[in-house]
Amino acid sequence: MCLSRNLTEVYRVLRQVVDVMRQGKATLVAPQGLLLTTQEAADFLGISRPTLVKLLEDGAIAFEKPNRHRRVCLQDLIDFRHRRRTERRAVLDQLTEEAGELGLYDGTRADYAGALRAARRRRARPATGE
Repeated sequence: MCLSRNLTEVYRVLRQVVDVMRQGKATLVAPQGLLLTTQEAADFLGISRPTLVKLLEDGAIAFEKPNRHRRVCLQDLIDFRHRRRTERRAVLDQLTEEAGELGLYDGTRADYAGALRAARRRRARPATGE
């Protein structure tokens, strides 16, 4: 009975991976609690290793130091990336609203808010090669 439940769960996860891959999105299947080196973590975030080390030392990302070398938990990197995207989105929304209020654009605030939403939707969709 337990084996059947495990196989069902594995099948469900693999279906999700296939669905994401069909959308042209990157997929990472990794064990929970996976620890990465600072270079692997920097590559994951798309930043340099010295920039990552600065983020670690500033406390922006948690890390472990079991010996001389720092290790970063994959989940902490995912959480950091999500926080950073959320913060950037909030700042962009605020700047767009302020620019509209100041009359820096010919359109209305609603026009630019709609354009921003549309741009985000386009970016979220996979490229079709057109």
